[in-house]
Amino acid sequence: MHSHPLDRRSFLRGAVAGGALLGLGLRSPLALAADLSGKPKPGKIGDFKISLAEWSLHKALFSKQLDNLDFPKVAREDYGVDGVEYVNQFFKDKAHDSAYLKDLKKRAAAHGVANVLIMIDGEGDLSAPEKADRDKAVENHKKWVDAAAELGCHAIRVNTGSHYSPTDVAAAAEACGALSAYGASHKIHVICENHGGPSSNPDALLALIKAVGSDNFGTLPDFGNFPKKDGRYAIDVYEAIARMMPHAKGVSAKSYNFDAEGNESNLDFARIMKIVTDAGYDGFVGIEYEGSALSEPEGIKATKKLLEKLRGSEYAG
Repeated sequence: MHSHPLDRRSFLRGAVAGGALLGLGLRSPLALAADLSGKPKPGKIGDFKISLAEWSLHKALFSKQLDNLDFPKVAREDYGVDGVEYVNQFFKDKAHDSAYLKDLKKRAAAHGVANVLIMIDGEGDLSAPEKADRDKAVENHKKWVDAAAELGCHAIRVNTGSHYSPTDVAAAAEACGALSAYGASHKIHVICENHGGPSSNPDALLALIKAVGSDNFGTLPDFGNFPKKDGRYAIDVYEAIARMMPHAKGVSAKSYNFDAEGNESNLDFARIMKIVTDAGYDGFVGIEYEGSALSEPEGIKATKKLLEKLRGSEYAG
């Protein structure tokens, strides 16, 4: 999800070595040796499941044309996806409302969609300079770990905050480590998206991942949330995604615009999905349409069509 005035923001077929949990993509030891240059070799793009990030429908949700409880039904019936990724903004007072969460879980099950994760915003800065503020942010996030567990999700996506850098991650790591430990006790991963600020600097985000040093604390690579200058990406987004993928426990297929052939006009989706494949990931890839040329439904459908076209295709390089 993109930083916004209303700021918000894999499914295993079986157990694998290393004890991977529901929601992660299948991995092999070879994934650890995947090329991190962002220049994948030609070859087949692998299998993956498609989920829908709720932010793709934020206009409909904020305008009350769509209610959070109906999101699983819409995701299945209108878009034919296998999983849903919630945004806490759309049920922010329901984290400990057991009746509401049971109803939401029941609706998702009735429509055959997996509850994948919850994207968390507005719960404090996990890298705040003052320890008391960091501790408060950790406590604020814990209720969403509880909610994710009750819904049967595998993860929450957190914002890591704005007060760390590639060489200064100790405070952020302390808070993120504490939250990750709480998540682990509930079998919920804590994952970080490149979502503005230092998190969109791969050097800073990966320094934080290393400092926390927990397999329960990983990344959610977003295809588009990287810094821009004069309308162009200021860093090599493909290299950045490749570096994030070894730690990925989710993937966010950010889309903006499409050309006449149905390809994303800002990002080489084929190249990115080959990077995803080479990292050993075959879990959920979440559609997150954030363009303006198409309506929300049209943008979601265009993104899904592109992902389906790429799945199992040959990447020419």
